[in-house]
Amino acid sequence: MVNSRPTTGPSWTRRFHPAPDAATRLVCFPYAGGSAGYFHGMSARLAPAVELLAVQYPGRQDRYAEPPVDDIGRLADAVTEALLPEARDKPLALFGHSMGATVAFEVARRLERRGITPAALFVSARRGPATVREETFHLATDADLERELRALGGTGTDVLDDEEILRMVLPVVRSDYRAAETYRYEPGGDLGCPVVAFAGEGDPKATVAEVRDWARHTTGPFELTAFGGGHFYLNEHQVAVARAVLRRLAPAAAPRR
Repeated sequence: MVNSRPTTGPSWTRRFHPAPDAATRLVCFPYAGGSAGYFHGMSARLAPAVELLAVQYPGRQDRYAEPPVDDIGRLADAVTEALLPEARDKPLALFGHSMGATVAFEVARRLERRGITPAALFVSARRGPATVREETFHLATDADLERELRALGGTGTDVLDDEEILRMVLPVVRSDYRAAETYRYEPGGDLGCPVVAFAGEGDPKATVAEVRDWARHTTGPFELTAFGGGHFYLNEHQVAVARAVLRRLAPAAAPRR
C-alpha cells in the first residue's frame, strides 16, 4: 500500500515527490471513494518538472477517524483554505478525476474570487458542472453500491472481496456519492483559466459529449482529448495524460514511464 502520510504541508494534501524547483504545483483531487494515493504514479511521472500535491479527503487512510464530507461546496471551501499557502510562491494548477473534477472546479472558482487564477484546470471522466443526471446510488443498498463499484472497475478486487475492508469503505463511498449526486451548479463566476478535459470513449458515467460541456464554463482556452477505455481509462493511459499535463505546464519536460 502506498504511504500517504504527508511529507510537508497541511493535512489536506500529500506530497509524494517533493520538487522544490518545479515552476508549477499540480493539485490532484480523487474520485468518489478514492484517496490521495491514487496519484502516486502520476506524481512520479511529473516530478521534478511539476510538483504534484494530492488531496486527501477525510474518512480514508490516515484520515479514517474523521467523518467524510458529503457536500461538494463544504469540501471545496475547506480545500481552498488549505491551498492558499501553496499559491503564494508559485502557480497552482488543478486536476480532478470523476467527482474530483467537480471539487477541483469549485476550488478553482473560489481561488479566482480571491484573485488567484489557476494555471489550468484539468478535468477527467466527469460531466460538465451544469450537465445533470438524476442518480441516487447514495441511497442504494450496500449490495447495489458494491455492484456499481465492481462495474466501474476503479476499486480493487482485494478491497471488494474482503468483507471487513468493504464494510469500512462503503460508508465513505456512499458519502462521496451523496456529495457528487446532490451537487448542483450555481450559475455565475465561471473560470478565466484554461480548461483541459479528458474522457474515456466508453465511460458510462460521462460521455464524450457530456465532458465537452466543460467548454461552457471558462472564458479561457478549452481542449478535449478522448481515450479508449471506460470510467477509469486513466489507469491505462496515465503516461499519455501526464504528457498532456506537461505540455501545458512544463513544455520542455517529458514524463517518466
